[in-house]
Amino acid sequence: VQLQASGGGLVQAGGSLRLSCAASGIIFRGAIMGWYRQAPGKERELVASIYIGGTTTYADVVKGRFTISRDNAKSTVYLQMNSLKPEDTAVYYCAAGPSGNRGWGQGTQVTVSS
Repeated sequence: VQLQASGGGLVQAGGSLRLSCAASGIIFRGAIMGWYRQAPGKERELVASIYIGGTTTYADVVKGRFTISRDNAKSTVYLQMNSLKPEDTAVYYCAAGPSGNRGWGQGTQVTVSS
């Protein structure tokens, strides 16, 4: 499984970013996909997941601000991040399978300035 994440960058508080993760080597439409993040000095945490049928789940701290979606035709999962806060600063990773048991992307840095 190969997962290629992109879309990170530097943004001011209140701004938006959209992360993308292109998958290969996997039957994408049959895979649970997730976005995780890891801030300096903190453990990696689950941000959002999207299931095979399109059901989504979110960490409480991002509910109402972040939206996960998938395009099975493109084997790509997205994370739309709005109303970004400095505490959202982290390396964001996409992952395949429950708890990422099928593979991880390389991570993309998101930095939110105050």
